[in-house]
Amino acid sequence: MTLGGCAAVRDSRVNPFNWFGNSRSETVTTAPKANTNPLIPTGGTGLFQRKRAEQQVYQGQPIDTVSDLVIERVPGGAIIRASGVSPAQGLYEVQLTPENDDDEAVDGVLSYRLEGRLPANARPGGSEATRTVTAAHAVTEQQLRGVHTIRVVGARNARTSRR
Repeated sequence: MTLGGCAAVRDSRVNPFNWFGNSRSETVTTAPKANTNPLIPTGGTGLFQRKRAEQQVYQGQPIDTVSDLVIERVPGGAIIRASGVSPAQGLYEVQLTPENDDDEAVDGVLSYRLEGRLPANARPGGSEATRTVTAAHAVTEQQLRGVHTIRVVGARNARTSRR
C-alpha cells in the first residue's frame, strides 16, 4: 500500500522537486519608461553613497532569445539556470541580472534579464551551438518565499516557470 502511494506523491505539489515546472516561452513587450528627470539623482545620500558610486556598471545587453530555463532546488534555496542564443559568437560576461529591486519578488514574480557582452569585432552568424550561452543565479529560501513565478527575459522572448 505504501509503494502505491509513492506515485501519487511523485507527481503532487507536496514533492519539493515539482515546485517549479517546465518553462514556457512568451513574447516580450517593452513598456514605456516613466517620465523622470535624468538630472535628478535617484539614490539617497549617506555614509555609503560614495562606495556605491565606485562600483562598476555592467555593460551587458539582453541575449537575443532565451531557449531554456531550469530551476534546481538546492539546500537553502534554488539555482536559476537559463540558456540563450546570441546573434553572434564570442559573447562573454554572461549573467542573469535581476529586474526587481534588491532581487525581491514583485507580486509573486522574480524577474531576470539574460545579458552578455559582445566583443567589438563580433560577426553575426555561426551555428546555434556555438552561439548558445548559459548563466545561473542562486536565490535563497527567503527570496523564494511567496514566489509563484520566475521569469527570464531576452530581447525577443521570455521564459517563465511557475509553481
